[in-house]
Amino acid sequence: MIERLRRLNPDIPFHTVHDPEFKSFGSVIEGYDTREICEACEKIAMPAEGSSYVLSEPSLEALAISDRIKKELFGGLDAQIGLCWGYSSYLNALEFHKSSEINIAARPLVLLLALRSDMEGNELDGNKIRAFFVDRGEIIEVYGTSLHFCPCMTEDDGFYCVVGLHKGTNDVLDAPAEDPLLFKKNKWLICCDTNEGLKARNVYPGIHGTNYKINY
Repeated sequence: MIERLRRLNPDIPFHTVHDPEFKSFGSVIEGYDTREICEACEKIAMPAEGSSYVLSEPSLEALAISDRIKKELFGGLDAQIGLCWGYSSYLNALEFHKSSEINIAARPLVLLLALRSDMEGNELDGNKIRAFFVDRGEIIEVYGTSLHFCPCMTEDDGFYCVVGLHKGTNDVLDAPAEDPLLFKKNKWLICCDTNEGLKARNVYPGIHGTNYKINY
């Protein structure tokens, strides 16, 4: 699949999470059987359109792998196992947290990533963005130094991506923030300067360049 994705998306550097290029953005986690959690994702109905996200998904939280992720990958700190799923093909925006994020691809997907160190103040040149393919069942850590957002699908049936984060991340702020990028708790967000929908929601238009579409 990676060669097809590279051929269909020549305007953006394309890698897998097993390529050396991913080491600056995150790491592949071995030794976890993700079959049960992938099957649990498939039982959750797809949104009618677009993508959805929940901080915590009870059917996933109840699984043994979720307890193990919290104990081992979050060092025993309180964490949440949520889900991002649906239909998405565009970059649209990028976010970062002050902590790592754990992702499990329950269907093959593509992550569009950049480094916080690539930002100049609140601005990012879109040429710094890279695409990374994550195959079904693979579990990765995306470092807190990486900019990321909603996955892109690689098939018409959409994507499921398990999202593990420190508890409270992405929840609604208790009060308006002075920082123009702080959008939700532990979530700093910038969008493409051409994305009128997100700009209307007061997301800072800090990504300059192509709003990449992932063709598959």
